[in-house]
Amino acid sequence: MPELNVDVVVVGGGLGGVAAALAASDAGRSVVLTEESDWVGGQLTSQAVPPDENPWIEQFGCTARYRRLRDEMRAYYRRWYPLSEEARVQRHLNPGRGTVSSICVEPRVGLAVLEAMLAGPASAGRLRVLTQHRPVSATVDGDRASSVTLEGPDGDQVTVVAPYVLDATETSDLLPLAGVEHVTGAESRADTDEPHAADEAQPLNMQAVSWCFVVDHLEGEDHTIDRPASYDHWRSVEPPAWSGPLLSFVAPVPRTNEPLARTLVPNPDHDAVAVVDHRTVGGDFELWAFRRIADRRTFAPGHLRSDITLVNWPMIDYFEGPVYGVAEAEAARHVEGSRELSLSFLYWLQTEAPRHDGGTGYPGLRLRPDVTGTSDGLAKRPYIRESRRILAEYTIVEQDLALDLRQDGRGVGYPDSVGVGSYRIDLHPSTGGDPYVDVASCPFEIPLRALVPRRVENLLPAAKNLGTTHVTNGCYRLHPVEWGIGEVAGSLAAFCLDRSCTPRQVCEDVRLLEEFQNLLVRDGVEIRWPEVTGY
Repeated sequence: MPELNVDVVVVGGGLGGVAAALAASDAGRSVVLTEESDWVGGQLTSQAVPPDENPWIEQFGCTARYRRLRDEMRAYYRRWYPLSEEARVQRHLNPGRGTVSSICVEPRVGLAVLEAMLAGPASAGRLRVLTQHRPVSATVDGDRASSVTLEGPDGDQVTVVAPYVLDATETSDLLPLAGVEHVTGAESRADTDEPHAADEAQPLNMQAVSWCFVVDHLEGEDHTIDRPASYDHWRSVEPPAWSGPLLSFVAPVPRTNEPLARTLVPNPDHDAVAVVDHRTVGGDFELWAFRRIADRRTFAPGHLRSDITLVNWPMIDYFEGPVYGVAEAEAARHVEGSRELSLSFLYWLQTEAPRHDGGTGYPGLRLRPDVTGTSDGLAKRPYIRESRRILAEYTIVEQDLALDLRQDGRGVGYPDSVGVGSYRIDLHPSTGGDPYVDVASCPFEIPLRALVPRRVENLLPAAKNLGTTHVTNGCYRLHPVEWGIGEVAGSLAAFCLDRSCTPRQVCEDVRLLEEFQNLLVRDGVEIRWPEVTGY
């Protein structure tokens, strides 16, 4: 079996994994970055989801490397796309003019920029990227992970030996492989004292996954897909939190769980909402513009026959069972079930949906496999909202950041903060039958102790698998926060190698901690929020 020896192995090439690999290699360390898909980028690319970000993202609230990602995606459009004159001069270009974010882009653009960002350290020989490789085993000596074995697309295996192992997989697959203490699903209120915790621990109660897909709309054409085998099943499902069938335009409002009929108007000539304030209004009330990733008006006349939009709407939230933490066959059944739900919803849209103009069905909705890089127009991977999470030196709980529980209106200020983030506690319907939980939160910090496992010395979380709870995972899971977690993990591994210390020692030694925080700040990592209001 081939063996690679490096300083840091990053398993999982999502946003956190890419950020970790960049940080460690930029610090002069040799790195192997692996990814199960053939695309790096995770939720931004292979899951096709445009960024969910904080309301101040254009000014502050992210790392310099994440800002470079955003700037380079805009530059990519300016360099290679025939933009309209209006769009070309927009400082904060939003190619899709989607309401979910100020930078809604096509997955391939995110991929192109991420690969370009990785090209420099790869050319220098400090970074090797192995796509289509999944972890199958890990070797652990006492409290240290010493190697990870990965299986490639042809069944061949390779072992990577490294003094630091970073887990950036979507469901934190290394934790069980390496025997790292972790938690899944919902903790009990007795464990966390959180107002929104479950009465009893429910390890298999996890947020829904969504298998997203991309469509445009060509009026007068028929692009109806074959009727999915499970269509009758999904047509009959009426979730407990819904007021009717799942396949409809009526879904709960996350903040109240009251039913609301969404609207769908393909290719409108105007913005349904000029500016969506996500602190007060749900962006998915008008579905077409919600996660639109290419707006015809952004480009020169005639470039696009239709807008292109990403379907990540409440109706494709799959919550019939977990996609990890159960037997492999059961997990595979639920993964396939999420695909079938998405295809069934599309078929319903094409054949049965009530039209805005009084008709029935939108047969002109066309899947765009060229956009997703797949044969069928669905994303390469399901959108995973919740991961296994390490049992950390510190666990972030609802009391640390829920606005109603913070008398000063500020999240807890951690002395060991290594990053910042901001998003509402946003829990989608769960496999345990829970409805939406949507709670206002304060801008928050990322404590270093939440990245340090209680026992294992050299295996670090580099995505949404840090020490959060089921509840607080709902705001630590989004694009810029995941990137920030990964970037800090990569920097921490390099820092510890340079100083022959452990992550736990950095937490415990005031001088080491201050040195590490200063290094992060010099690298463009924001570790404190400025005074912000209005959330």
